Amino acid sequence: MIERRRVLSLAAAAVVGSGSCVRAQPSPRRSIPRVAGAALPPIGMGTWLTFDVAANDLFERTARKQVLERFFTAGGGMIDSSPMYGRAERLVGELLAELPHAGKLYSATKVWTAFDRFGAGQLEDSLQLWRVKALDLVLVHNLLNWKAHLKLLRAAKEHGRVRAIGVSTSHGRDHDEVEKLIRTQPMDAIQITYNFADTSAERVMNFAAERGLAVVINRPFDGGSLFGHVGRRPLPDWAAEFDCVNWAQFFLKWVIAHPAVTCAIPATHNPLHMDQNMGGGAGRLPDAALRARMQALMRTL
Repeated sequence: MIERRRVLSLAAAAVVGSGSCVRAQPSPRRSIPRVAGAALPPIGMGTWLTFDVAANDLFERTARKQVLERFFTAGGGMIDSSPMYGRAERLVGELLAELPHAGKLYSATKVWTAFDRFGAGQLEDSLQLWRVKALDLVLVHNLLNWKAHLKLLRAAKEHGRVRAIGVSTSHGRDHDEVEKLIRTQPMDAIQITYNFADTSAERVMNFAAERGLAVVINRPFDGGSLFGHVGRRPLPDWAAEFDCVNWAQFFLKWVIAHPAVTCAIPATHNPLHMDQNMGGGAGRLPDAALRARMQALMRTL
């Protein structure tokens, strides 16, 4: 499946109905350490499946370059990848070298191996594949062998090869373990799944933000399944209250308006879909009452 796609408690729910809507303003973003301290845009992009493209597939490579061009033109920053995403890191590095907008890049990748000795090799590979002197964010992917790899990443951070570190999980897994690590391990960020279909991460998201960590959201479209839920239904008229013009923006604005969220990373291979995604970070965001109304609507579909 292709994804189409700090701490404040949410206010009491407003249900779908005739109640009035409050015109919402964007909430402040929790930043992650980066070059020159620039703020991180709330919509990034993932590369799982979408950038695992064969070296000789010129048509698909051209399409991915267009995706990146539109991402940066719209003000994008974080690109997330992983050694487990096949050829994605290599393709991202090759295409970034061809793009004039790559100076805006916030590079985010992962270490993913059960073996201590392979972690350093993966980190070196990522630095070479991305063609950067330092990676902005590196996470221990799905907590795999986190004791060894967080130690590795702390050392890399001390030596200036990594700017921020943390852990990732997905599909609603391992929240209790992530919370334990937030309590006990020095980290800058977590990456976790959060979307209309899976809100189970809210407790750990809030706890992370409380502790000063950035929160990156993967699978904001539930692997694309949310689009199947809405089908061809039109957006509700009140979506205009938060400058929303399509379902991708509806899903993304709900996610990034959560006060704990720093950035969401939807993935796409389609340049037009990238335009829609990036619109999710523009204009007003829904406030707590509107978010509750959005959630109530989705529960009826």
